Amino acid sequence: MKIISIFNQKGGVGKTTTSINLSSYLAMQGYGVLNIDIDPQGNTTSGLGFDKRSLNESIYDILTSDMVIDEAMKKSELIENFYLVPSTMELAGAEVELISKENRENILKNKILNMESKFDFIFIDCPPSLGLLTINALTASDSVLIPIQCEFYALEGVGQLINTIQLVKKSLNKSLEVEGVIMSMYDGRTKLSNEVVSEVKSYFKDNVYNTTIPRNIRLAEAPSFGLPIMLYDDKCRGAEAYESLTKEFLSRQKRSE
Repeated sequence: MKIISIFNQKGGVGKTTTSINLSSYLAMQGYGVLNIDIDPQGNTTSGLGFDKRSLNESIYDILTSDMVIDEAMKKSELIENFYLVPSTMELAGAEVELISKENRENILKNKILNMESKFDFIFIDCPPSLGLLTINALTASDSVLIPIQCEFYALEGVGQLINTIQLVKKSLNKSLEVEGVIMSMYDGRTKLSNEVVSEVKSYFKDNVYNTTIPRNIRLAEAPSFGLPIMLYDDKCRGAEAYESLTKEFLSRQKRSE
């Protein structure tokens, strides 16, 4: 079982889109996948077709009570092998509640330990911030997947992001590594997109995936229908990109074994 946080403290970088679609493609290939939505906005939850208003159990209950992950886990009705621990707006208050808890940075890690390798991959969709929720995710993870958008301010904040990962690695999780960097919102027709990719590659070297995720209206539309892209439009450029990314992701897993 490999646990991967999807994290960038900047919003709007394609974090949730990657969380939904990479998870879905892996599950459709037969891998057991659990996606944990630890973002109070709950976009992964709604983007996978779950009504947040009707949920009785969520990641909030797991972090703030004795509830175990199995009790809050929801099975996808659309994709075999795919489970979700959903998020609701209650989670917005969890940061304050967690402050007074003992060993608060390790709550999620300890809950995941009880999963006893029921899945091949666990993905954690982090909020775009550096608070206790994100710290819990990074402490529980083996690695971090970083989406970066192909825009002018792409590298702004990347240094802070890496410092955060290094800080968690030094004090809370010595085995934490960068899984890879995904370039999102790519437009090959523009000089800017290509320059940003070049800059990011010079910074992260081989950690940058060769597959880029394009700007694609179908990718933007799919979450409003509660569907991953391959069930919304499997022939669009966005679907082809995430299918390619999944293949590259798996080939890197095999190389690292």
